[in-house]
Amino acid sequence: MGIQIESRCKRCRRLNYKLFLKGEKCFTNKCALEKRKSASKIPPHRVSQYSRQLREKQKLRFIYGVTENQFKRYYERAEKGSDVTGEELLRLLERRLDNVVWRLSWASSRSQARQLVSHGHFVVNGRKVWTPSSLVKEGDIIEAAEKSKKMDLIKQNLQLSNRGVLPEWLEVTTESLKAVVRRLPQKEELEQDIDVTLIVEYYSRR
Repeated sequence: MGIQIESRCKRCRRLNYKLFLKGEKCFTNKCALEKRKSASKIPPHRVSQYSRQLREKQKLRFIYGVTENQFKRYYERAEKGSDVTGEELLRLLERRLDNVVWRLSWASSRSQARQLVSHGHFVVNGRKVWTPSSLVKEGDIIEAAEKSKKMDLIKQNLQLSNRGVLPEWLEVTTESLKAVVRRLPQKEELEQDIDVTLIVEYYSRR
């Protein structure tokens, strides 16, 4: 995603939304955004429709950790697809290899997943992949590289993970660190806290 100088907690505070950019640390009671919400009684300021659209776009972009240009390309690809544009955009982002690694709890955050993928720790259909933005498809087999299966970091992530149930579109064998993409994610399995209609409206302004 490029070098990010800004504090990850500052992004959450600016958008007033928990982005979980620090992985498992965001589930503790030390979250700065949670403290701010509990302490503040000031009503939110009125914002313009454009501001709401921009904020929603930035929120989704930060969640998946993609650059502005990458996000725009995802949107253009989704726009050309046969499905509803907003839904297809979410599905494309969800299919990113770094996101899948995070969903499988092999990484504590999407940023850590990106780093692990770019260092060649995972194999897709028998071939090592170094590109976090690679899109998985139905039937793909994802597993940790042979040497990487012994990594303490991946084992610790599996033990500490508390993100909940594995998505039904993924099937995993934890012992062998091997997973299969059973199918593409359905609408109800996509990010639910994003109003994609605002993002569609944002790009429709061009």
